Amino acid sequence: MEGLTPSQKGAAAEAAIAASVIELGLTVLRPLCEGRRYDLVVDLEPDLLRVQCKLARHIGGVLGIHLRTSRYTPAGYVTSSYSETEIDAVAAYSPELRSSGDVS
Repeated sequence: MEGLTPSQKGAAAEAAIAASVIELGLTVLRPLCEGRRYDLVVDLEPDLLRVQCKLARHIGGVLGIHLRTSRYTPAGYVTSSYSETEIDAVAAYSPELRSSGDVS
């Protein structure tokens, strides 16, 4: 994923996670507009699961994900974390594991 912007990396991770959920036979829903804290909704019939998608990175032999967001505003960078009122689950995608065949 070298050469991609952070937004492109996030979009690739989100697409890979959505594909994996579909391969499990579940239905994936996407918000029609930006601005929510979750990226996808998984229909568990009858429950809905709000999922935040993250790109996992190999750090010292383990997979790591950042559970904070950062965005640039006129006042500088603003960081925030997620709460249980905003998301129900976090899903992580590792391109290294996908390409090595360790995860199907």
